[in-house]
Amino acid sequence: MRKFLLSAMALGMLLALAACDGKATTEEAKVVTISGPFVDNDAIKFEESIKAFEEETGIDIQYEGSKEFEASIAIRIEGGDPPDIVDFPQPGLLENFVEKGYVIDLNEVLDMEAVKANYIQSWLDMATMRAPEGDIMAGIWGRVNGKSLVWYNKKAFDAAGYNVPQSWEELVALQNEILADGDSPWAVGIESGAATGWPATDWIEEMMLRTTSLENYDKWVAGELGFDSPEVRRAIDAVASIWFEDGMVYGGRKSIATTSFGDAPKVMFETPPKAWLHKQGNFITTFFPENLVAGEDYDFFYLPSVDPSLGRPVLVAGDIFAMFNDRPEVREVMQFFATGASIEGWVKAGGAISPHKDSSLDWYTNAVDRKVAEVIQNATSVRFDGSDLMPGAVGAGSFWQEMTAYVSDSKNLDEALTAIDDSWPR
Repeated sequence: MRKFLLSAMALGMLLALAACDGKATTEEAKVVTISGPFVDNDAIKFEESIKAFEEETGIDIQYEGSKEFEASIAIRIEGGDPPDIVDFPQPGLLENFVEKGYVIDLNEVLDMEAVKANYIQSWLDMATMRAPEGDIMAGIWGRVNGKSLVWYNKKAFDAAGYNVPQSWEELVALQNEILADGDSPWAVGIESGAATGWPATDWIEEMMLRTTSLENYDKWVAGELGFDSPEVRRAIDAVASIWFEDGMVYGGRKSIATTSFGDAPKVMFETPPKAWLHKQGNFITTFFPENLVAGEDYDFFYLPSVDPSLGRPVLVAGDIFAMFNDRPEVREVMQFFATGASIEGWVKAGGAISPHKDSSLDWYTNAVDRKVAEVIQNATSVRFDGSDLMPGAVGAGSFWQEMTAYVSDSKNLDEALTAIDDSWPR
């Protein structure tokens, strides 16, 4: 990122020289401003990843990151002073501004044939939002990550003679094999302080994608399909059939709500392991015991689909870039973000997964990132974390709380689902 600080005297001298010449000595710099949640090391990696583009095009991309991003960006946009581009860490926040008509429709300003050719349809579906004048293409997806992953202690797993399941039937067979050997298949914990319950919502979202259609998932997230519906009940029952069966989870059902999500997988690495499988996103490796090597000490596999007719869905999270000011250089930057080149440097530095079709697996420098990227590339459909898209009172409120109450057996399912539906803003 190029930033120039000139003293008042130096600036005056430059202006005087330009005036003497009768014309400006250089063209006015093309500046594009971006705001987003990247700070510290993430901000550095983002800036490094766009440096080659800046040098090639002469466009100065000025990025401003904030830990209070959600509050600060609302003030700027509502106050009529938006950045040219905003990077949203979740599409739900972007949708708030789309509904108010602040966001530029990318269909009108970008080469959408090129954009559509570089993403699977699901990414385009998730970027399509309802504005006052109708549906628009509200954003371009950048860095993403995957959640549909099952982790295991590779050395112990291989030594026990277990096989990685390729289908739901094979996963059920593996569970039964582990049970027959006298162990618990799963390590599960949903305790997370004030956010207790969010890992349970992830599991339910996974099962929604594996037991019903994308249309029903989208209706559920939008509040058009109630929690107390056959589709959502079926997904929750699929989770309960694993979590509540005797011996299936280490510590049993009673331990799930009191076990920290970060501590839960650690029992896989005890000698001998106390559990063998743990479903979580790729960030969970930061909670593993130190000095473990990916691909040697631990590994993961894709959580199979329950219904093969639904393909290979993947639950994802990620960043989406939206455009608020229309100028040629802003269009050029947005078109760039629709290519794998925009994130190549970050991918190589580690900590980013690309959703772009023109990205190469050879860019990934660690085994975990490369394999997560492969899971996402092989997905037939993707959907964003549902609770993050729901109104805060539900997604970060009643959904977490009522599922915790249900898992801990302080409420039955009917009571929990009714409470969630009643909490939905009307």
